[in-house]
Amino acid sequence: MVIPAFYFDGKTSRKHAVELTVEAGVATITGEAERQCPITELRVSERFAHAARKVTFPDGAYLEIADNNAFTELLSITGYQDSLVVRMQQNWRTSLQAAALLVIILVLGYLYLLPAASGLIADAVPESVERRIGQGALEALDQRFFSPSTLSQQQRDAIISRFGAMQPPREDAPAYRIIFRKSKIGPNAFALPSGDILLTDELVRLVDDDDALMGVLAHELGHLHQRHLMRRLIQSSAIAAAAAVVFGDASTLLASIPPVILDLKYSRDVELEADDYAIAMFKANGISMSKLARIFEKLDSGPSTYATYLSTHPASQERIARILKAQTE
Repeated sequence: MVIPAFYFDGKTSRKHAVELTVEAGVATITGEAERQCPITELRVSERFAHAARKVTFPDGAYLEIADNNAFTELLSITGYQDSLVVRMQQNWRTSLQAAALLVIILVLGYLYLLPAASGLIADAVPESVERRIGQGALEALDQRFFSPSTLSQQQRDAIISRFGAMQPPREDAPAYRIIFRKSKIGPNAFALPSGDILLTDELVRLVDDDDALMGVLAHELGHLHQRHLMRRLIQSSAIAAAAAVVFGDASTLLASIPPVILDLKYSRDVELEADDYAIAMFKANGISMSKLARIFEKLDSGPSTYATYLSTHPASQERIARILKAQTE
């Protein structure tokens, strides 16, 4: 079988009209250029609907096939097969299956691999980077959403003193600092990676119960202990977080943290981890679980003004029942 083609020597742009034949495992070209080469040393390009196929020689010279259909027939005669990847690309069913598999891998990676990796990265983030992230986030939030607290210094000191006197449930409790702010976004509380636990005036007034307020702080300390916000931040900015670990550059993470906090929705498992920490802290200090459950009962049944805290710490009857059940265990 004779296949018309054009030969390029790989050194100049000159095109040579030639004919390709294959016999006994040797490819021969004749015409304006002549040469021979074992077919095992030749490299054949992938098949495309509207592009000429190429046959490349070991020295970089190549043939541009003029009749793709005839060349495909020649390849069949010689027993040539495209690679497995190319054959899969040419099969639409296989392509769809590969696309579906890719989607499954991405979903599983997002649900399981990314959370696991975020925990490892969070543990590797230097404390200096965490402090910078927390301080930068607080500055950004103060500029847009918070103003100085209007609670009396006596009330703030009493809250800090009361919580500071409580025994933590574990010896490796993280260092923390309670700070107060008046909020433009309603009642809320959250722990920053720097160790700051931010408590808004609005939440203090809504709770209006010292023991219940200790439950809020214990819950936030649990988030801080488990580095939940840092892990969430890493999940939402995985590449930037990895760069912060490697290069110590927290600038991208600093830009990411305010919107992450405002749109923070911890998963059920994360909330239960923080609940367990608060439960253990209440048990260690002999405080009734009903006080811990009260904050969620009150917020869950309260008016829409409570929505800000609930949006970041969703309450549920299941969680309340779980807290109360811990009283008898």
